Amino acid sequence: MGQIINGREVASVIKEEIKTFINKRNKSGLTIPKIASILVGEDGGSIYYLNSQEKVATSLGCKFDKILLEETISEEEIIDLIHKLNKDNSIQGIMLQVPLPRGLDEKKIISTISPYKDIDCLTFESQGKLYTGGNSFLPCTPNSIITLLESLDITIESAEVVVLGRSNIVGKPVAQLLLNKNATVTICHSRTANIKEVCKRADILIVAIGKPKFINSEYIKEGAVVIDVGTSSFEGKITGDVDFDDVINKASFVTPVPGGVGALTTTLLIKNACEALEKHEN
Repeated sequence: MGQIINGREVASVIKEEIKTFINKRNKSGLTIPKIASILVGEDGGSIYYLNSQEKVATSLGCKFDKILLEETISEEEIIDLIHKLNKDNSIQGIMLQVPLPRGLDEKKIISTISPYKDIDCLTFESQGKLYTGGNSFLPCTPNSIITLLESLDITIESAEVVVLGRSNIVGKPVAQLLLNKNATVTICHSRTANIKEVCKRADILIVAIGKPKFINSEYIKEGAVVIDVGTSSFEGKITGDVDFDDVINKASFVTPVPGGVGALTTTLLIKNACEALEKHEN
């Protein structure tokens, strides 16, 4: 039987570092990091992530503004709001929950976030730096995947990694981070032929497609490491893209949902906000 990768345990170590950082600043009367997180509409996965952000941030002493907007809001109104947040010196990090509702130009809206406050590497400038080796905040979900693998001393260099999903939020950036670690990376998507056979080649399989329990044991080889990034609402519960109960007996390591990647993602977001504050001061 495979081992469960406990994201909460890994996150707890980083949380203690953040608490120490914020407590020292409180005692010295210095600015405390603050995040403004924007949700447009009522996407289930985004609501879950937003609530997690608020819970973790406040528990660590970080200030948090949850901004809820109606699905009918215009692009211009969202952009005006982001410009105000860019100019607000009390805010170090701006988060925009994606996907946005249909009819809104996601790329245009994201591009208005200041790269100095882009703590999840969403803007063109931040992503350009990521893909060309520049200095940017690492995107939190992809960075969580790498952090979890490294916490267990799982060999990334020379490993054959299959990333299922090509989104700009997870699939593409995690592929780049893995390439930076000298892995051999294949990205699969809806048009990939023989997708099951491709997945079964993977030493490390990363799944981020938003289809509950899509991946079962037939998609993985014996002893593979399986990282589930999915967070879909299924039968009233948050469920991953991997059929955990079926896969756990064949894989060497599997992340649960919840309690896996997502448990660490939010913590790394707060850590990026702390780093943004330090960079601003310097």
